[in-house]
Amino acid sequence: MLNTYSELISKSLSLPQNKVINVLRLFDEGATIPFIARYRKEMTGSMDEQVINEIDEKYNDLKELVKRKEFILKSIEEQGNLTPELKKKIENSFDSVEIEDLYLPFKRSNKTRAAKARDKGLESLANELFLQRHKDIRGYAKSFLNDKVESVEDAIAGAMDIVAELISEDTDIRAIVRNEYDKYAFLQSKLIKTKIKEAQKYKDYFDYSEKLRLMPSHRLLAVLRGEKEKFLRLKFVVEEELLLEKLSRRLIKRNSTVAGLMKKVIEDSYNRLIAPSIETEMRTKYKDIADREAIEVFERNLSQLLLAPPVGQKRTLAIDPGFRTGCKVVCLDSNGDLMKESVIYPHPPQNKKYEAEDIILSLIYEYKIEVIAIGDGTAGRETMNWLQSLKLDSNINLFYVNEDGASIYSASKIAREEFPDKDITVRGAVSIGRRLMDPLAELVKLDPKSIGVGQYQYDVNQKLLKDKLDRTVVGAVNSVGVNLNTASEHLLAYVSGLGPVLAKNIVKMRSEIGKIESRTQLKKVPRLGGKAFQQAAGFLRIRGAKNPLDNTAVHPEHYGIVKSIAKDLSISIDKLQSNIAILKKIDLHKYITDEIGIPTLKDIIKELEKPGLDPRGKASVFSFDEKVKTIEDLEVGMSIKGKVTNVTNFGAFVNIGIKENGLIHISEMADKFVSDPAEIVSINQEVTARVISIDLDRKRIQLSLKK
Repeated sequence: MLNTYSELISKSLSLPQNKVINVLRLFDEGATIPFIARYRKEMTGSMDEQVINEIDEKYNDLKELVKRKEFILKSIEEQGNLTPELKKKIENSFDSVEIEDLYLPFKRSNKTRAAKARDKGLESLANELFLQRHKDIRGYAKSFLNDKVESVEDAIAGAMDIVAELISEDTDIRAIVRNEYDKYAFLQSKLIKTKIKEAQKYKDYFDYSEKLRLMPSHRLLAVLRGEKEKFLRLKFVVEEELLLEKLSRRLIKRNSTVAGLMKKVIEDSYNRLIAPSIETEMRTKYKDIADREAIEVFERNLSQLLLAPPVGQKRTLAIDPGFRTGCKVVCLDSNGDLMKESVIYPHPPQNKKYEAEDIILSLIYEYKIEVIAIGDGTAGRETMNWLQSLKLDSNINLFYVNEDGASIYSASKIAREEFPDKDITVRGAVSIGRRLMDPLAELVKLDPKSIGVGQYQYDVNQKLLKDKLDRTVVGAVNSVGVNLNTASEHLLAYVSGLGPVLAKNIVKMRSEIGKIESRTQLKKVPRLGGKAFQQAAGFLRIRGAKNPLDNTAVHPEHYGIVKSIAKDLSISIDKLQSNIAILKKIDLHKYITDEIGIPTLKDIIKELEKPGLDPRGKASVFSFDEKVKTIEDLEVGMSIKGKVTNVTNFGAFVNIGIKENGLIHISEMADKFVSDPAEIVSINQEVTARVISIDLDRKRIQLSLKK
């Protein structure tokens, strides 16, 4: 079966079948996607994580389809209707639509009009009507009268119901209708007139129509949400007359004596059975496409957010700003542990600015603060302006921190376990500070949906969304690597091959022995076997380890190669590291084996050149325009600096330092056609845009990147 799967996947993704089958075998052996992408390049032809993810998804879909086929075959066989021809058709098909069409006649309900007509003994009459070979169908119908069928009209009506069902189950007929909807159907939305006041946010869709297959994902999801909230009524529109004509030409025989009856049957079958079924299919199909597009946007944004540059292990003062309730202040040590908490009231209504200044300066001095993190929510800009007015040490940098989801973290089980005796405001401030120090380590504690970089995240398939976002988090964590001696249990859980149980066991052992000195010590962690060690070891870092390779992405299974290289050069491993001049001269072909080729050897050299380097870089200070403090300060035509906070299919939202974000619509991204905003901007990117429109009533700001 693996050959069949690999053949189908290689054709679908245009990949070499021998490489695909290698990936499938690695999956079956328990290998993770990050491990395969990083340490099995010779087997995969250096496929990246995205491609391996796609193979995994196709593989899982095919396995689910095979299970479905097995169920269908068993069900039809139990009915006694499984012919060799039908069995072969189902077994050879890997098209889910075709398989369900083949199964359709065998999952009939006994409550349909056709089922009731069959109970009355009208199936033979229906067959004659369908075959159109009886010259006097009404005369023939008289022979079917009984205590259940009182008249010829009743007999004909029952036979027509049976034929209508037969037509609706015909795979060719369904294919014709499906093709028509797929290519030409429009989706029309109309306002439910009694809801005009409540439905204003759907104003653009009060009388709207667009070809379904061309409808952008965000518009489809918007109208579906409007329908769900009972503000809009949706309708599929096709050329029904032309479609019925096509069906009639296919089903009605020339010179048929029952052509009139058959035309009525076809119309009934289409309107009552086929159209509703195909419309449901179309909804499912295009909703799935829209879901996947929206989730893809979310994945990309989340990855960029998780991989945002950290400031690193610096003593941090973090502030969760507020007006009436004050600003919660916390001091964190270089590991992110809470040292001190306080509250200041520099803003109205209290206006205790001098007292707040004394507290801040005292905390900075006492705890040797190196950076300050300010949440960008309510009172964030005012707090930043106030801090900038103080005479702080010029070496202390101030950073805005996106606080989306901080309140969710502060009320979560994770936060309660971490700070059981602290209130949610303290937890929120700690989260803001830690986000600045290491965004990835802090954001993994949150449900990705709450981070605020998605598009219709609550409208899409939630299982698919969770699966995709979990993969994104795993990919981000493993691309960076994890400090084995400082990482939280929640961060360790995302490391390739570990998971929550092993992560908990690692933290427990770490606390018992004080510090893990080498990767090989991991083998002593309870329940961490050889396979888990193989999958995880290369992604774990140990700073100051006895073996310098333990703080690199070089996998333990490749340590022998590095030792051979060092020995051949008569140099120690620690002196080999970062010695670019020597590393560039190494002839890698000398170290090729049956398992290890040039791709892996190049990765090893690259890692030795910059051992332990964080691929994310370092966070830089960014300042908003000091003259712009509210939307009223903006003017059309002015240039303004900002940071991209969210990228969607229709544009990008930009934080310009005030309460309202600006929107750069896709049509204003560049002086050329742009099909995808992600081609131009990314999360956290610094931009200088031009203000082109200000709507004070609706609090909307339109920006442009055009020259």
